[in-house]
Amino acid sequence: MRKGFTLLEVLVATLIMGLAVTGMMTALSTSMRNAARLTDHDRMAMLARARMDELLVDRTLPLEAEFDGGFDPQVTGGEQAGYHVAMSVFEAPPQTPPLTPVLQRIVLHVWWKQGEKQHGFDLEAFRRSVIPAAPL
Repeated sequence: MRKGFTLLEVLVATLIMGLAVTGMMTALSTSMRNAARLTDHDRMAMLARARMDELLVDRTLPLEAEFDGGFDPQVTGGEQAGYHVAMSVFEAPPQTPPLTPVLQRIVLHVWWKQGEKQHGFDLEAFRRSVIPAAPL
């Protein structure tokens, strides 16, 4: 009686091992793509939060305004990225005289491009502001 494996058994075992390795490589590749995508989202979320913090403390900005800006490609991982800011009075008493406190809404839309595809999300914040005095 001979001990060992037949050629058929070796081929079947090799086939099973090949399928298992192929499945693991596919899962690893998908995982790496998702990790890269999440890294970009995380990077842009941090940049958006920093920009929103700057907007919230900048008292020189008007009550109602819209403007666009861009992020330096060195901080975005080389990707083209920017933002759009919309500021408006959210809540104010009727016929507000100057120097009346109001609630100001700030909406920050951040966008970036990965290849040909554009991604984006919005951040929204509120801050207490004052109706400016009329110029002299």
